[in-house]
Amino acid sequence: MNPTLPHYILENLRRNPRKAALREKDHGIWQETSWERFAEKIIRLARYFEAVGLQRGENIAIIGDNKPEWVIAELAAQLLGAIPVGIYQDSVTAEVQYLLEASDSAIVVAEDQEQVDKALDVLDRLPRIRKILYYDDRGMYQYQHDILIDFDQALAAHPVSREEVALYLEEKIAALSADDTAIMCTTSGTTAKPKLAMLSHRNLLFMAESLAEADPKFAEDEFVSFLPLPWIGEQMMGVVSALRFGFTVNFPESAETMQADMKEIGPHFIFSPPRVWENMASTVQMKIMDASPLKRFVYHRLLPIGYQYAECKFAKAAPGIGLRLAYRLACLLLFRKLKERLGFSHLRSAMSGGAALGPDTFKFFHALGVNLKQIYGQTEISGISCIHRDDDIDFTSVGRPIRGTEIRITAEGEIVSQSGAVFSGYYGNPEATAETVRDGWLHSGDAGYLDDSGKLVVIDRLKDLMHLNDGTRFSPQFIENKIKFSPYIKEAVALGDQRDYITLILNIDMGIVGKWAENNRIAYTTFTDLAAKDEVYELVAAEVFRVNAELAKETPVRKFMLLYKELDADDGELTRTRKVRRGFIEEKYREIVEALYGDLKQVSVQATIRLQDGRERTLNTTMRLYHL
Repeated sequence: MNPTLPHYILENLRRNPRKAALREKDHGIWQETSWERFAEKIIRLARYFEAVGLQRGENIAIIGDNKPEWVIAELAAQLLGAIPVGIYQDSVTAEVQYLLEASDSAIVVAEDQEQVDKALDVLDRLPRIRKILYYDDRGMYQYQHDILIDFDQALAAHPVSREEVALYLEEKIAALSADDTAIMCTTSGTTAKPKLAMLSHRNLLFMAESLAEADPKFAEDEFVSFLPLPWIGEQMMGVVSALRFGFTVNFPESAETMQADMKEIGPHFIFSPPRVWENMASTVQMKIMDASPLKRFVYHRLLPIGYQYAECKFAKAAPGIGLRLAYRLACLLLFRKLKERLGFSHLRSAMSGGAALGPDTFKFFHALGVNLKQIYGQTEISGISCIHRDDDIDFTSVGRPIRGTEIRITAEGEIVSQSGAVFSGYYGNPEATAETVRDGWLHSGDAGYLDDSGKLVVIDRLKDLMHLNDGTRFSPQFIENKIKFSPYIKEAVALGDQRDYITLILNIDMGIVGKWAENNRIAYTTFTDLAAKDEVYELVAAEVFRVNAELAKETPVRKFMLLYKELDADDGELTRTRKVRRGFIEEKYREIVEALYGDLKQVSVQATIRLQDGRERTLNTTMRLYHL
């Protein structure tokens, strides 16, 4: 028998019905949902879906923050053979419309008034939609639309007895196949609109079991779900692995309380994209900047010991007795407390994936004693194809393939793979499917190579690799990751393809640079004003000089400028997973790019700024071009 995801609802229910399947922070109190109660809610919602005519093979869309209702809706749909598709909660109305149309969704499960409004605004263009469920009723009392129903009302309309739960699960599970599509996940959409990758139960479980062989998961584990559930990375941990191994998934109360909530739970493992690790490293450095002289002295004296110890680990060399004793002291005085504040007191394994993590950030966490591993994969292979093993970690590679996955490098230098986790295709797009899977091999679009030990080294996206006019090849992502290790830099875009030299468009980190400015008695009003300060340019220039010292002598950064606004997914400059859309940025800021490759010292621009409330205003500003 080849099990499906709902099979593990029943298995966990039978094994330990009163164990916590989910835990949610609500009004400052952790509320537990046992496997027994979890299964009951899934069945109640599935019966509601049946009552409104949801058929096998139809699709439902889910949009909202990470909450138990999100997962309940996903599993209820799967139980009926319907297919859930997640939409990022910060998507604008146009993106929501595109994905609802592209997925042919029949039902929408939305978190709150904001998300309901997005669906209602485009409802007249989406005749397939029959019902919109919402699970946060604040502000919804004035809505009288027949298509709307409260999530709890839908559950209350279909009660089930304890005896019915197992019988209903058995009946529905028997009708499912491991090759049925379990979920559709959106691709990142760095160059075009996102596609919908269809992943089967077999794909997802193959990935979860193969990953667990390299990085074990246990029923006693705690996991904190705080990254968007539409992302394949959160799906494979917070849903698939949680079902397969029976550990508890915890949902923070809000994004603002996430760090404090994580500290309370103390997860045993964590999986995050590089931006989260970069933000954590920047936060630590910011707090140290604001600490007392004694704490700063201790930090700067003990951190190098952590780096020395980490280098021994990377080199697979045994540290000497002096270094071991010094490191234990550093752990006692500094590293243990730092990890506790980050919520890592029980952390066994930490993973970074979704994009390349800069070596500086990677080394920093290992210096603190965090067992951080790089992973590599993509949505089309259910998230993961390679990972570091505990005894074989380095900062240059992304580890070796997991069980059942084969990696090859084509003559063009592209990474291709075969695995039981490879998706069945893009929904409604057979042409793109045929282009991505050729002769049974999944083409990643990434450039890389296998080192002498068989570990995969990823260079960059093939389309993103650049060549200077003299033929010198460079990876813009490598340079961007280097500069983003600075606590003062939030985003970076490296340019230089078919140019004479490399330049950077940078975003300062408003919080950290603002704090630095206050400490140095530099007055400012807005982000634009702060980014234009000469003192801030000199601060950032020191960071770019540091990076240049570590780059090959053929590829130094010659100029940079500090952008007047933050790069924003709502403006199309970043994907919803915060990957830079380089081509879009080059086109949008063409005037700035051309100025960076001219003889100008500054450039004046007129720009339209979109405010959070939807209003727009025109901004006239002059930006400095810093020559290094």
